[in-house]
Amino acid sequence: MELTYLQTFREIVKWGSYTRAAEQLGYAQSSVTTQIQRLEASYGAVLFERYGRTMRLTMAGEALLPYASEMLRLHAESKEVVSKQSAGALTIGTIETLAAFFLPPYLQAYRRDYPEMKVNLQPGNEPFIIEAVKEGTMDVGLILDPPLADPELHTVVVRKEELVIAAHPDHRLGGLAAAQVRDLAGESLILTEEGCTYRAMLLRALKEEGVEHQLSYEFGNLEAIKQCVVYGLGVALLPRIVVEEELRNGRLKAVPFSHPSCEFYTQLIYSRKKWMSAAFRDFIALMRGGRGEASKMHE
Repeated sequence: MELTYLQTFREIVKWGSYTRAAEQLGYAQSSVTTQIQRLEASYGAVLFERYGRTMRLTMAGEALLPYASEMLRLHAESKEVVSKQSAGALTIGTIETLAAFFLPPYLQAYRRDYPEMKVNLQPGNEPFIIEAVKEGTMDVGLILDPPLADPELHTVVVRKEELVIAAHPDHRLGGLAAAQVRDLAGESLILTEEGCTYRAMLLRALKEEGVEHQLSYEFGNLEAIKQCVVYGLGVALLPRIVVEEELRNGRLKAVPFSHPSCEFYTQLIYSRKKWMSAAFRDFIALMRGGRGEASKMHE
């Protein structure tokens, strides 16, 4: 049995489609079909069943998936061990906020030290990233969350992120030193997409305190949210790093959001089973701010 078959198997699981898997892998669909047939023959079991327009794992497929992921992980690890360890690939799962407004300077520094490393950024929300890191489909995750404690993961707390209520410069909230939940009464809210942890925190706080509000807009794009706020269509809860440029040019005002649950940190996560190459260790050290910095790591 070839590892190629297991890689194809995992791609079909990811995309739910032989066609999409073939496109991603650069194979003809007939080749993908043949590989899965040979894999099924090797195990003596059917691995996929059609469910509507998608392919779904059978019970046998579900049983194989974690073994396939582990075998592919070990194969990648062995290749890195016997190579010079300065080339390879690093897959980072992260949310849009951090990919756009936090990560680029770190990637620039990492590229300087490891020009042969291929860095692949994969977007997602925090629950998806956490699960992908555990499964080994992502090497590391960069999340914005309350402090995470998980027995399967190492968590590096990089820094605390201030959350603010972003508003038009003439908005009444702009004169406050800090915004409380009750200050949002009657406001038109512009929200990030579902799955965003600070969105969930805000909605929970509004519900707990019985604050009436209007959910006017919802976007999966931060630039769209900021533009709506600039045009006075409502206010939005955002990390301060997202609106730094608009604050400098006076297009927005930002008021710190004050609430007991508003404790959010940029955190780097990776599996406790992850093999640490020199390139990987140096990436972790870079994100921690260097070996001498007082970054906190939960072991």
